[in-house]
Amino acid sequence: MAKLLLNLRNVGEDESREVCELLDRHGIAWYRTEPSPWGISSGGLWLRDRQDHTRARALMDGYQAERGQRVRAEREAALRDGTAETFGSLLRRRPLYVIAVLLGMLAAAALVLLPFMLLRG
Repeated sequence: MAKLLLNLRNVGEDESREVCELLDRHGIAWYRTEPSPWGISSGGLWLRDRQDHTRARALMDGYQAERGQRVRAEREAALRDGTAETFGSLLRRRPLYVIAVLLGMLAAAALVLLPFMLLRG
């Protein structure tokens, strides 16, 4: 019976590809389910055989530790050389998008707080 190894919500295409390659290199059978078009399910990488889960989990732990170190080093290098995306760089590059998102956040906060404001009044 299949066992979920990796939920693909917020997982980049590069990371899912690297995990698939890792499983292939170690002879672990897997398959991928795609996310639903409506965002109800996020998709995942599944092990075909539950008995591979312990070995696959150990491989994933090592992979994720290595990837974490590599990504943090890349981010630090990007911050040092000024190529990292920051709020300021996003605001300069896409000002209308940033303003729209901020207005949306304010509207959501106002809707959440509105019942409390009406109770006080």
